[in-house]
Amino acid sequence: MKRIIIFGTAHLDSTPGKCSPDGAFREAVYSREIIADLKAIMEKTYGYTCFVDYDSMQPLPAWTEARKRKGYSAEQSAELVYRTQQVNKICQKYGVENCLYVSIHVNGAGDDGKWHGAGGWCCYTSRGKTKADLLAECFYDAAITNLRSYVNIIDEGKRHGDYTEKQVPFRMDKTDGDRDMEADLYVLRHSACPAVLTENLFQDNRRDVAFLLSDEGRQAITRLHVEALLSYCQKY
Repeated sequence: MKRIIIFGTAHLDSTPGKCSPDGAFREAVYSREIIADLKAIMEKTYGYTCFVDYDSMQPLPAWTEARKRKGYSAEQSAELVYRTQQVNKICQKYGVENCLYVSIHVNGAGDDGKWHGAGGWCCYTSRGKTKADLLAECFYDAAITNLRSYVNIIDEGKRHGDYTEKQVPFRMDKTDGDRDMEADLYVLRHSACPAVLTENLFQDNRRDVAFLLSDEGRQAITRLHVEALLSYCQKY
């Protein structure tokens, strides 16, 4: 059977700090818009069955109650547990070996409401050698192919002081022999199937935001996800 693709949305509209300093870009909105495009393409054009872990931008009542009682961290924990439960229910129904999970985010350098000089695209997996490493490699290949114009944006931005000198278009950690970034992110550690999280540039960098909001940028981000998914499904 064809792989079952589960998309993970980024945060909630009420999650603090998940927007550009001028408010023009909101991560929760952007993630869901990209996923809506991806879901339509993968289902209608390529015949895959797709799910979304949490489509709404508003918290469930239980999450709100947790926040009232114990603070924002409790709401966030409840949200992450719920997302992972949804993923694993789908895995249980269709088989872990037939499913994969892609959570789509946009990075941020700070939570101070200011513009920053960080930039770049990357893909996270959980720590250690897992099947998700293969999925991440497909994403890096697709990102390098589809974000060629973004490489020029970083180069020009450095000359104008919009990026710090150490910034690179594609953030990687090659210490373990592959390119993915590794972290103890809850949804990656606790999802039964191969799971990755893409960080699609920075929401607090002026040039990154301008690119993400442009037609060219949106098409590039969408296309790289489509190509990565197709590549993984065809190879593995």
